[in-house]
Amino acid sequence: MIPSPITSLVRATAFGILTFAAAFTGLPRLVAADDARPVEDSSKIATQEVRDKSLPTIFLVGDSTVKVGTKGQKGWGEVIAPYFDLSKVNVVNRAIGGRSSRTFQTEGRWDRVLADLKAGDVVIIQFGHNDAGALNDNSRARGTIKGVGEESQEIDNLLTKKHEVVHSYGWYLRKYVADTKSKGALPIVCSLVPRKIWTPDGRVARAKDSYAGWAADVAKSAGVPFLDLNEIIAEQYEKLGKEQVDALFADAHTHTTEAGARASARCVIAGLKALPGNPVAPYLSKEGQAVEPAAVH
Repeated sequence: MIPSPITSLVRATAFGILTFAAAFTGLPRLVAADDARPVEDSSKIATQEVRDKSLPTIFLVGDSTVKVGTKGQKGWGEVIAPYFDLSKVNVVNRAIGGRSSRTFQTEGRWDRVLADLKAGDVVIIQFGHNDAGALNDNSRARGTIKGVGEESQEIDNLLTKKHEVVHSYGWYLRKYVADTKSKGALPIVCSLVPRKIWTPDGRVARAKDSYAGWAADVAKSAGVPFLDLNEIIAEQYEKLGKEQVDALFADAHTHTTEAGARASARCVIAGLKALPGNPVAPYLSKEGQAVEPAAVH
């Protein structure tokens, strides 16, 4: 029987979690009210540039579960590059902590990705953890309208001091997808990674009735690949059990350690390899080729 992606990694913890992290050179429930982390100060975070513009590029866009890099925390996008052959493809992580599907766009971050995007590139999109916040306040103002509908709300943004039309989570995801397609690139929509929150019956809480399900709806309606990280990773956590999963987290529920991020990145690769046609197959390194496809995607 082939070991599951995270099970294979956790077996390396026989000598302790530090040895585990060193051997490989970070995962979140639905949005939790106790997550009061600040929005990352973009002025202190360098934008990763495209290394070789003659190569295709895999862009990552998302929140702190994809890129954080503070307080011993790591996002899966920060450690995924070794799974790719960087002589064949660039891997560019444009994710930033504290952003929602809305604020990644309204801050101009998506426009900067589009400026670099070209035909043949891939964009992996993962949002949801911050979309349940307030639509309008003076601290974050990053929430989106729940669901995938076309409804909107006009606000005078208390944080930015600008007039703004706020849309649904699905509306913003559809914009990522449509914009990516318009450039001749491939969008891959992900469900948000699960938080470390266990239900009374010993299962990891899913978001199938909210953000994970809405992301799936958008991908299906647009006819683009859907990577169900919410399910893939939750399933693996349940196989590991609470004690082993605890060792992969840097805080109570949301952010992984470097070891946890590497476990998550391996699951991302497993999920990508399970997609019909495996769109990243030409770019995988030997390490990436060795990962078994996920049982679900």
